[in-house]
Amino acid sequence: QVQLVESGGGLVQPGGSLRLSCTASGSSFVIAAMGWYRQAPGKQRELVATIATGGSINYVDSVKGRFTISRDNIKNTVYLQMGSLKPEDTAVYYCNVQESRGSIKYYYWGQGTQVTVSS
Repeated sequence: QVQLVESGGGLVQPGGSLRLSCTASGSSFVIAAMGWYRQAPGKQRELVATIATGGSINYVDSVKGRFTISRDNIKNTVYLQMGSLKPEDTAVYYCNVQESRGSIKYYYWGQGTQVTVSS
């Protein structure tokens, strides 16, 4: 069973920056893809960014050029550096990891961390 611990959310003014972190522990298998999703009030959860073990990265169009995802495979930690934040980035951000047990994949979610962009 994988446990995910997120940190780094908070209140920031428009144009500001925040860095989110998520560390996975408790797995004896490969932590494959890692990523971040977000859910704003009244909206569906959406993918923000993902990063594969080999470093392949995917971003939602609305954050391209402003957010950077990275990972430390030794620490099983994924980061999301968020810059030029906008009020529409306000949401609960969730970490998601894929655990690979051969051909079977398991997906785990973090508890979520609130990011509020407001003046």
